[in-house]
Amino acid sequence: MSNPERHTYVPDQLSAGAFPVMIDTAVIASGQKLSRGAVLGQVTASGEYVLCKAASTDGSEAAAAVLDQSIDTTSGAQVAPIRLTGEVLASQLTLGEGFTLAQAKAALRPLCLFVR
Repeated sequence: MSNPERHTYVPDQLSAGAFPVMIDTAVIASGQKLSRGAVLGQVTASGEYVLCKAASTDGSEAAAAVLDQSIDTTSGAQVAPIRLTGEVLASQLTLGEGFTLAQAKAALRPLCLFVR
């Protein structure tokens, strides 16, 4: 008799409360491997989303959304779901270089994305 495989259930931990979640789709720029919970900025010229980094000067330095599904765009840009509103756990966010949790909270709050 063989042993059955065991799997560990890991619940969705991005959501942090009851504030309504609004999800849309967006083009995630090529050349990235992003985890669910990545804080995204939008490149003004292309309209594509990238990991928000403090030193960027192309528009993506402003937090605009939170990625709702892990994605690998190393072979080209892809469409993915993004959160436009809701409550998210700070521990589940991925922040770009130079971007602090305090900055993310402040930038996302006016968008009705609340970091807990």
